Amino acid sequence: MSEFCPDVGKSSWPELVGVAGDSAVATIEKENPSVDAVVITPDDSYLPAIFCDRVLVFVDSNGIVERVPNVG
Repeated sequence: MSEFCPDVGKSSWPELVGVAGDSAVATIEKENPSVDAVVITPDDSYLPAIFCDRVLVFVDSNGIVERVPNVG
């Protein structure tokens, strides 16, 4: 997403795959205070648009991050 959101600071967190969603949100917002991280469960709906101040944290039914969280 860095091509769409330049100069946003850290923009990807591959190290958080496999971590609890709430913990991932805390880490993301600590490492990049200019974004809001939002947990998305399998039952949630979301707007698939690019927002440079948002990180979607996709979790499985157990609340574990299953995709690399990215700005956008």
